[in-house]
Amino acid sequence: MEYMRSSKTVVKKLLKILMNGLNVKEIDESILMGSKRINLNYYPKCPNLELTVGVGRHSDVSTLTVLLQDDIGGLYVRNIDSMKWVNVPPVKGSLVINVGDALQIMSNGKYKSVEHRVITNGNDNRISAPIFVNPRPSDIIGPLAEVVENGEKPMYKHVLYSDYVKHFFRKAHDGKATIDFAKV
Repeated sequence: MEYMRSSKTVVKKLLKILMNGLNVKEIDESILMGSKRINLNYYPKCPNLELTVGVGRHSDVSTLTVLLQDDIGGLYVRNIDSMKWVNVPPVKGSLVINVGDALQIMSNGKYKSVEHRVITNGNDNRISAPIFVNPRPSDIIGPLAEVVENGEKPMYKHVLYSDYVKHFFRKAHDGKATIDFAKV
């Protein structure tokens, strides 16, 4: 619980920097970080890696994801240029921060959610603790007014966040295809 409480300061600072990059001066914390959820993920070792997947390819529905992982490894992100999977080796004492779909939608595509997956390990169990920072289920998300105020065409429509999340969970791990739900 202390990890979750202490993440609030880091998340606020990150969002302030990210919003500044979008020329958003007033940060609406309720829509950017109106709800938080923590998962405790346990990936048992599997000697036959052909038989298991840790977590299939996907992007998070969140605004941001703050990931604390052990030293085992197994996190991979997709390089958007080569479409190849790139290992993200754990760095002791660090956190991995992922941009989620909600922030991609609110930034009108200026910030991209990261497609990622987790591969199990044949020798060791893996543990991770992601904190998902989300809009509230009742929030409407879409490109922020400041992002499109100078005539930029919206790439995403405004959607009820809970509808977006339901759409995500109705589909199998489908990479970044879920974001199409919000495209104009």
